[in-house]
Amino acid sequence: MSLKIENLTIYYQTIAGNVRALEDASFSLADGEIMGVAGESGCGKSTLSNSLIYLHAPMKYIRGRVFLDGEELPIHDTQKMNPFRYKKISVIPQYAMNAMNPTKKIGRMVEDLLKSRGENYKEILPEVKNRLELVKLSPDVLNMYPFELSGGMKQRMVMVISTLLDPSLLLADEVTSALDVSSQKAVAEMLVGFRDKKIVKSIMLITHDISILYQTANTIMVMYAGQLAEKASTETIIKAPRHPYTKLLISSLPTVGVRISENRLAGIPGNPPLLLNPPTGCRFRDRCPVAFAKCAEVPPFVEIEKGHFLACWKEGKAHA
Repeated sequence: MSLKIENLTIYYQTIAGNVRALEDASFSLADGEIMGVAGESGCGKSTLSNSLIYLHAPMKYIRGRVFLDGEELPIHDTQKMNPFRYKKISVIPQYAMNAMNPTKKIGRMVEDLLKSRGENYKEILPEVKNRLELVKLSPDVLNMYPFELSGGMKQRMVMVISTLLDPSLLLADEVTSALDVSSQKAVAEMLVGFRDKKIVKSIMLITHDISILYQTANTIMVMYAGQLAEKASTETIIKAPRHPYTKLLISSLPTVGVRISENRLAGIPGNPPLLLNPPTGCRFRDRCPVAFAKCAEVPPFVEIEKGHFLACWKEGKAHA
């Protein structure tokens, strides 16, 4: 098992109080697994990702344990996490196209980063060039400034930098959101290639774009308002979801080739709750078409079938 998370709870500190952004998240990620994380804006996707690699104010660690390859990560201690970052766990950040220093040539930037991790740039340079070839970039980019690269090229360069030391877990946060369709496909294929070539063991891919996950991910985990709702194989989530929120989320997606006059898109009524003072129990219950009295209690995230996890009193075994 590559990643195991137990009851991870992260809040944001504000003047008005704590924003309960992620509560009691428990799940695992196997070696070789690419897991997509989906849900509406503000559901806790990026909070989950950020807490695993760089938990800092205004984020506040409340409780929970994180294990990577059997070793516990001290995510609550920024200094103690330093030896793990980049070598064991790495990230392709949101807005990765703007992640590189515009005043430094890319080669110098890579050299400085490797030096900060106790690595010798000259020794690793042949592998840097191999990785550039893998993502279809010329070694010439090492002598260029970031602004000389296109958006897609910058994204691929950041992917190379993030995975140079073969981390066990790669966190990819909205890596395709600002790219055109052809670049999105190329980046998705490269992520799968990183896994297949064992450059990384497993990937957590965070995105609003379900179609990217359908092409890339083995499994999808759906989040809602800081809670886990459902996790299953990509095929199951797309074609046979069980959680009422997942069903409504999937049904709101457009179908290629179908006119709006033939099949009008259905949205989800209502709005997500404010996490400064969220409702008790299942946070989806005020918008849920099948909610009943039991939903005032928090449903456990349980395995209802092999590899299929669900947090719902109505649809899961928790109701039985």
